[in-house]
Amino acid sequence: MEIRVYYENTDAGGIVYHSNYLNFCERARSEYFFKVGSVPLLEGGEFIVVSLEAKFKAPARLGDLLEVKTEVLSMKRSSLVLEQCVYKKDELLFEMQIKLGFIKERKIGRMSKDAQNYLKEIFFKEA
Repeated sequence: MEIRVYYENTDAGGIVYHSNYLNFCERARSEYFFKVGSVPLLEGGEFIVVSLEAKFKAPARLGDLLEVKTEVLSMKRSSLVLEQCVYKKDELLFEMQIKLGFIKERKIGRMSKDAQNYLKEIFFKEA
């Protein structure tokens, strides 16, 4: 997914503020669902961030056109681990691994095999 860096995404020096990389990645994850006419809710449940590890490699600046790439690293009945990378052309600027937990009614939930297959279809469609 392509994202343009706007003034609202930067600090006073015109460099992307660190937390905005997380916003860019969240937007890219949601976009996978929107492209197939869905929303990021599944079987009456939703995904929450359980943990993430982020590495900042180089800064993005005002006006840059960025690409967010998402790869599924693993999927279980109640969680999903993704790697998301932000690039400017071929230069890696940011990377993170994020574990998403599936919850239903405010408790850990279990996705059906159909739901897991649906997620695979959504996330692997562009691969």
